[in-house]
Amino acid sequence: MRPLKRPSDPAPSRSAYKLQRLMLTPGVRIFLRWGLPVACIAFTAGIWASDADRREALIEGAAEMRREIQQRPEFMVNLMSIEGASDEVQADLREILPIDFPLSSFDLDLEAIRARAEEIDAIAEASVRVRAGGILEIIVSERIPAVVWRSRDGLELLDEHGHRVAGLATRSDRPDLPLLAGDGAETAVPEALALMEAAAPLSDRMRGLLRVGERRWDVVLDRNQRILLPEANPVPALERVIALDEVRDLLARDLTVIDMRTPERPTLRMGEAASETFRETRFSGSQ
Repeated sequence: MRPLKRPSDPAPSRSAYKLQRLMLTPGVRIFLRWGLPVACIAFTAGIWASDADRREALIEGAAEMRREIQQRPEFMVNLMSIEGASDEVQADLREILPIDFPLSSFDLDLEAIRARAEEIDAIAEASVRVRAGGILEIIVSERIPAVVWRSRDGLELLDEHGHRVAGLATRSDRPDLPLLAGDGAETAVPEALALMEAAAPLSDRMRGLLRVGERRWDVVLDRNQRILLPEANPVPALERVIALDEVRDLLARDLTVIDMRTPERPTLRMGEAASETFRETRFSGSQ
Protein backbone atom coordinates (compact mmCIF):
# COMPACT_ATOMS: atom_id res chain seq x y z
CA MET A 1 0.00 0.00 0.00
CA ARG A 2 1.43 3.33 -1.11
CA PRO A 3 1.96 5.99 1.52
CA LEU A 4 -0.37 8.97 1.31
CA LYS A 5 1.14 12.31 0.06
CA ARG A 6 0.79 15.22 2.35
CA PRO A 7 -1.18 18.02 0.68
CA SER A 8 0.94 21.14 -0.15
CA ASP A 9 0.50 24.17 2.07
CA PRO A 10 -0.94 27.07 0.00
CA ALA A 11 0.41 29.67 2.46
CA PRO A 12 3.60 31.54 1.31
CA SER A 13 6.84 30.90 3.00
CA ARG A 14 8.13 33.28 5.62
CA SER A 15 10.63 34.94 3.25
CA ALA A 16 8.04 35.24 0.47
CA TYR A 17 5.61 36.79 2.92
CA LYS A 18 8.19 39.37 4.02
CA LEU A 19 9.02 40.19 0.41
CA GLN A 20 5.37 40.72 -0.44
CA ARG A 21 4.92 42.98 2.58
CA LEU A 22 8.03 44.92 1.55
CA MET A 23 6.67 45.41 -1.96
CA LEU A 24 3.51 46.92 -0.48
CA THR A 25 5.56 49.63 1.28
CA PRO A 26 5.00 53.03 -0.50
CA GLY A 27 8.66 54.04 -0.27
CA VAL A 28 9.88 50.82 -1.87
CA ARG A 29 7.29 51.00 -4.66
CA ILE A 30 8.30 54.62 -5.46
CA PHE A 31 11.97 53.64 -5.47
CA LEU A 32 11.36 50.73 -7.83
CA ARG A 33 9.20 52.83 -10.15
CA TRP A 34 11.34 55.99 -10.26
CA GLY A 35 14.46 55.79 -8.17
CA LEU A 36 15.92 52.60 -9.61
CA PRO A 37 15.48 53.62 -13.28
CA VAL A 38 16.97 57.04 -12.58
CA ALA A 39 19.89 55.48 -10.72
CA CYS A 40 20.52 53.10 -13.61
CA ILE A 41 20.41 55.95 -16.13
CA ALA A 42 22.69 58.11 -13.99
CA PHE A 43 25.11 55.22 -13.54
CA THR A 44 25.19 54.55 -17.26
CA ALA A 45 25.60 58.26 -18.05
CA GLY A 46 28.40 58.52 -15.50
CA ILE A 47 30.27 55.66 -17.12
CA TRP A 48 29.75 57.25 -20.57
CA ALA A 49 30.82 60.71 -19.40
CA SER A 50 33.89 59.41 -17.62
CA ASP A 51 35.64 59.50 -20.97
CA ALA A 52 37.16 62.99 -21.59
CA ASP A 53 36.80 62.76 -25.38
CA ARG A 54 33.09 61.99 -25.08
CA ARG A 55 32.58 64.94 -22.70
CA GLU A 56 34.39 67.33 -25.02
CA ALA A 57 32.41 66.12 -28.02
CA LEU A 58 29.14 66.59 -26.09
CA ILE A 59 30.06 70.15 -25.07
CA GLU A 60 31.10 71.11 -28.59
CA GLY A 61 27.93 69.61 -30.02
CA ALA A 62 25.74 71.54 -27.59
CA ALA A 63 27.63 74.79 -28.32
CA GLU A 64 27.31 74.25 -32.05
CA MET A 65 23.58 73.62 -31.72
CA ARG A 66 23.21 76.78 -29.67
CA ARG A 67 25.13 78.83 -32.25
CA GLU A 68 22.97 77.49 -35.04
CA ILE A 69 19.81 78.47 -33.18
CA GLN A 70 21.07 81.93 -32.17
CA GLN A 71 22.25 82.76 -35.68
CA ARG A 72 19.01 81.92 -37.38
CA PRO A 73 17.76 84.85 -39.51
CA GLU A 74 14.77 85.54 -37.26
CA PHE A 75 17.11 86.18 -34.31
CA MET A 76 19.60 88.45 -36.11
CA VAL A 77 19.68 92.23 -35.54
CA ASN A 78 20.87 94.27 -38.51
CA LEU A 79 20.01 97.93 -37.79
CA MET A 80 19.72 100.43 -34.93
CA SER A 81 16.87 102.94 -34.85
CA ILE A 82 16.89 105.97 -32.50
CA GLU A 83 13.62 107.78 -31.82
CA GLY A 84 12.97 111.05 -29.98
CA ALA A 85 16.55 112.34 -30.12
CA SER A 86 18.07 115.36 -31.83
CA ASP A 87 20.80 114.90 -34.42
CA GLU A 88 23.48 115.77 -31.87
CA VAL A 89 22.19 113.25 -29.32
CA GLN A 90 21.85 110.60 -32.02
CA ALA A 91 25.48 111.12 -32.95
CA ASP A 92 26.51 110.80 -29.29
CA LEU A 93 24.50 107.59 -28.93
CA ARG A 94 26.04 105.98 -31.99
CA GLU A 95 29.47 106.97 -30.73
CA ILE A 96 29.11 105.41 -27.27
CA LEU A 97 27.27 102.31 -28.60
CA PRO A 98 29.67 100.89 -31.21
CA ILE A 99 27.62 97.78 -32.05
CA ASP A 100 28.80 95.75 -35.04
CA PHE A 101 25.84 94.52 -37.05
CA PRO A 102 24.62 91.93 -37.90
CA LEU A 103 24.45 90.55 -34.38
CA SER A 104 22.33 87.89 -32.70
CA SER A 105 19.71 89.25 -30.35
CA PHE A 106 20.94 86.71 -27.78
CA ASP A 107 24.26 88.62 -27.65
CA LEU A 108 22.61 91.99 -26.87
CA ASP A 109 22.38 93.16 -23.26
CA LEU A 110 19.41 95.51 -23.54
CA GLU A 111 19.63 96.68 -19.92
CA ALA A 112 23.30 97.58 -20.33
CA ILE A 113 22.52 99.49 -23.53
CA ARG A 114 19.75 101.43 -21.76
CA ALA A 115 22.04 102.32 -18.84
CA ARG A 116 24.79 103.38 -21.23
CA ALA A 117 22.39 105.63 -23.16
CA GLU A 118 21.17 107.33 -19.99
CA GLU A 119 24.76 108.30 -19.14
CA ILE A 120 24.43 111.05 -21.76
CA ASP A 121 23.52 114.29 -19.95
CA ALA A 122 20.90 115.29 -22.50
CA ILE A 123 18.92 112.03 -22.09
CA ALA A 124 16.46 111.85 -19.21
CA GLU A 125 15.15 108.37 -19.95
CA ALA A 126 15.70 105.65 -22.54
CA SER A 127 13.97 102.40 -23.45
CA VAL A 128 15.52 99.67 -25.59
CA ARG A 129 13.92 96.75 -27.42
CA VAL A 130 14.46 94.51 -30.43
CA ARG A 131 11.74 95.21 -32.97
CA ALA A 132 10.45 92.83 -35.60
CA GLY A 133 12.57 92.89 -38.70
CA GLY A 134 15.87 92.75 -36.85
CA ILE A 135 15.92 96.38 -35.64
CA LEU A 136 17.39 97.50 -32.34
CA GLU A 137 15.09 100.37 -31.32
CA ILE A 138 16.17 102.99 -28.78
CA ILE A 139 13.51 105.50 -27.71
CA VAL A 140 14.85 108.43 -25.69
CA SER A 141 13.33 111.33 -23.81
CA GLU A 142 15.59 114.38 -23.90
CA ARG A 143 16.01 116.89 -21.11
CA ILE A 144 14.65 120.33 -21.92
CA PRO A 145 17.04 123.22 -21.12
CA ALA A 146 15.48 125.66 -18.66
CA VAL A 147 18.35 127.96 -17.66
CA VAL A 148 21.89 128.93 -18.58
CA TRP A 149 24.36 128.52 -15.72
CA ARG A 150 27.63 130.41 -15.73
CA SER A 151 29.96 128.23 -13.67
CA ARG A 152 33.69 128.37 -13.08
CA ASP A 153 34.13 126.01 -16.04
CA GLY A 154 32.03 128.04 -18.48
CA LEU A 155 28.43 128.12 -19.64
CA GLU A 156 26.16 125.11 -19.25
CA LEU A 157 22.53 124.36 -20.00
CA LEU A 158 20.50 122.96 -17.09
CA ASP A 159 17.01 121.51 -17.01
CA GLU A 160 14.31 122.52 -14.54
CA HIS A 161 15.75 120.19 -11.90
CA GLY A 162 19.30 121.46 -12.24
CA HIS A 163 20.58 118.47 -14.20
CA ARG A 164 23.21 119.27 -16.82
CA VAL A 165 21.95 119.09 -20.40
CA ALA A 166 24.92 120.28 -22.43
CA GLY A 167 27.67 122.84 -22.64
CA LEU A 168 27.14 126.22 -24.28
CA ALA A 169 29.71 128.10 -26.33
CA THR A 170 28.34 131.64 -25.87
CA ARG A 171 25.44 133.29 -24.06
CA SER A 172 24.13 134.59 -27.39
CA ASP A 173 23.40 131.00 -28.46
CA ARG A 174 20.47 130.83 -25.99
CA PRO A 175 19.28 134.38 -25.23
CA ASP A 176 15.78 133.01 -24.59
CA LEU A 177 16.83 131.30 -21.35
CA PRO A 178 17.43 133.06 -18.01
CA LEU A 179 21.00 133.31 -16.77
CA LEU A 180 22.17 131.99 -13.41
CA ALA A 181 25.61 132.52 -11.92
CA GLY A 182 27.47 131.63 -8.76
CA ASP A 183 28.53 128.48 -6.95
CA GLY A 184 25.63 126.23 -5.98
CA ALA A 185 23.19 127.80 -8.43
CA GLU A 186 22.68 124.42 -10.12
CA THR A 187 21.27 122.97 -6.89
CA ALA A 188 18.57 125.64 -6.56
CA VAL A 189 17.19 125.85 -10.10
CA PRO A 190 13.52 125.31 -9.06
CA GLU A 191 13.75 128.29 -6.68
CA ALA A 192 15.46 130.36 -9.38
CA LEU A 193 12.66 129.60 -11.84
CA ALA A 194 10.08 130.66 -9.23
CA LEU A 195 11.96 133.95 -8.82
CA MET A 196 12.06 134.44 -12.59
CA GLU A 197 8.33 133.94 -12.76
CA ALA A 198 7.76 136.45 -9.95
CA ALA A 199 10.10 138.93 -11.67
CA ALA A 200 8.18 138.86 -14.95
CA PRO A 201 7.36 142.62 -14.71
CA LEU A 202 11.13 143.28 -14.67
CA SER A 203 11.98 140.88 -17.50
CA ASP A 204 13.09 143.70 -19.81
CA ARG A 205 15.64 144.85 -17.25
CA MET A 206 16.81 141.55 -15.78
CA ARG A 207 20.30 140.31 -16.52
CA GLY A 208 20.10 137.23 -14.34
CA LEU A 209 20.27 135.76 -10.86
CA LEU A 210 23.45 135.47 -8.80
CA ARG A 211 23.79 132.77 -6.15
CA VAL A 212 25.58 134.18 -3.11
CA GLY A 213 27.26 131.94 -0.56
CA GLU A 214 25.37 128.94 -1.96
CA ARG A 215 22.38 130.00 0.17
CA ARG A 216 20.58 133.04 -1.28
CA TRP A 217 20.00 135.05 -4.49
CA ASP A 218 20.73 138.50 -5.85
CA VAL A 219 18.58 139.81 -8.71
CA VAL A 220 20.88 141.62 -11.12
CA LEU A 221 19.28 144.37 -13.22
CA ASP A 222 20.63 146.75 -15.84
CA ARG A 223 21.92 150.21 -14.79
CA ASN A 224 24.01 148.37 -12.17
CA GLN A 225 21.06 147.83 -9.88
CA ARG A 226 20.79 144.81 -7.64
CA ILE A 227 18.09 143.39 -5.36
CA LEU A 228 19.49 141.40 -2.42
CA LEU A 229 17.02 138.69 -1.41
CA PRO A 230 16.81 136.83 1.91
CA GLU A 231 17.76 133.18 2.29
CA ALA A 232 14.25 132.22 3.40
CA ASN A 233 11.14 133.09 1.39
CA PRO A 234 12.86 135.11 -1.34
CA VAL A 235 9.81 135.21 -3.65
CA PRO A 236 7.59 137.33 -1.32
CA ALA A 237 10.51 139.72 -0.75
CA LEU A 238 10.96 140.17 -4.50
CA GLU A 239 7.23 140.63 -5.00
CA ARG A 240 7.30 143.38 -2.36
CA VAL A 241 10.02 145.25 -4.26
CA ILE A 242 8.05 144.94 -7.49
CA ALA A 243 4.92 146.28 -5.76
CA LEU A 244 6.87 149.29 -4.46
CA ASP A 245 8.25 149.90 -7.93
CA GLU A 246 4.78 149.86 -9.45
CA VAL A 247 3.47 152.32 -6.86
CA ARG A 248 6.49 154.62 -6.35
CA ASP A 249 8.79 153.90 -9.30
CA LEU A 250 11.37 152.63 -6.83
CA LEU A 251 13.66 151.11 -9.43
CA ALA A 252 13.49 154.23 -11.60
CA ARG A 253 15.35 156.18 -8.94
CA ASP A 254 19.10 156.50 -8.64
CA LEU A 255 19.56 153.41 -6.46
CA THR A 256 22.23 150.76 -6.75
CA VAL A 257 21.10 148.24 -4.11
CA ILE A 258 17.74 147.34 -2.64
CA ASP A 259 18.64 145.15 0.34
CA MET A 260 15.79 142.84 1.36
CA ARG A 261 17.88 140.38 3.34
CA THR A 262 15.98 141.56 6.41
CA PRO A 263 12.46 142.01 4.98
CA GLU A 264 11.29 143.88 8.10
CA ARG A 265 13.97 146.54 7.54
CA PRO A 266 14.68 147.03 3.84
CA THR A 267 17.75 149.12 3.06
CA LEU A 268 18.44 151.29 0.03
CA ARG A 269 21.84 152.25 -1.30
CA MET A 270 21.85 155.36 -3.46
CA GLY A 271 23.93 155.96 -6.55
CA GLU A 272 26.81 158.40 -6.68
CA ALA A 273 24.75 161.24 -8.13
CA ALA A 274 21.93 160.78 -5.63
CA SER A 275 24.42 160.58 -2.76
CA GLU A 276 26.08 163.81 -3.87
CA THR A 277 22.73 165.56 -4.13
CA PHE A 278 21.78 164.29 -0.68
CA ARG A 279 25.04 165.57 0.81
CA GLU A 280 24.59 168.97 -0.80
CA THR A 281 21.05 169.18 0.52
CA ARG A 282 22.17 168.36 4.05
CA PHE A 283 25.03 170.87 3.85
CA SER A 284 22.69 173.61 2.61
CA GLY A 285 20.16 172.84 5.31
CA SER A 286 22.76 173.03 8.06
CA GLN A 287 23.78 176.62 7.16
